[in-house]
Amino acid sequence: MKQHPRTPRVFATIATAGTAALVATLGWSSPAAADTLPPGIPSESVAQEKLDALDVQPKGPQDGYDRSLFPHWNVIDSPCTARQVVLERDGQDVVSDDDCQPTQGSWWSAFDDEWVDDEPSDISVDHMVPLSEAWKTGAADWTTDERADFANDVESSQLWLATPSSNSEKSDQDPSEWMPSNTDVHCDYAKSWIDVKDRYDLTVTPDEQSSLQDTLDSSC
Repeated sequence: MKQHPRTPRVFATIATAGTAALVATLGWSSPAAADTLPPGIPSESVAQEKLDALDVQPKGPQDGYDRSLFPHWNVIDSPCTARQVVLERDGQDVVSDDDCQPTQGSWWSAFDDEWVDDEPSDISVDHMVPLSEAWKTGAADWTTDERADFANDVESSQLWLATPSSNSEKSDQDPSEWMPSNTDVHCDYAKSWIDVKDRYDLTVTPDEQSSLQDTLDSSC
């Protein structure tokens, strides 16, 4: 499995040049929305290179899968868990208590272009490549520590904010089976999916590869 860098503190705000132009180009509802996407989403050209290099084969069986085999929401930077890190990282005006639990803020779900205000319990943290999808495309052979790294990866774009309804609707479907209702995010969604699959040496099916290619061609 490919290695990826880790840093001890990930709460720093990343300044992005030309935000207004980016918002206008991508059609986001506000500059704040553009700033709440996770880090590490590659450019279109890099995503294309990674897509071309992915191993294409049928998915493996679901046999033996259990979410507990992917320890998640582990402590990343004590006392902060991966979920709390993402709520702080991608939220707006977030206030957290001494246990790192956000108590107020605003969170944008890119999947359906919905804002959640003041109630962190009303926003989900979604695994871009779902745990069961990873299991069927390579993770069944990983160690528990490797699965934990995957499930708590706050450095890449593996963890996204999502409303519970959009998170549930997506479930464990790949891009050939489900795409966000917010079409403005399709390009970043596809690039993120490709990047995570590449980072973790996960396979893609022919339909999945075709759908990702179509999205890069039509939405990026």
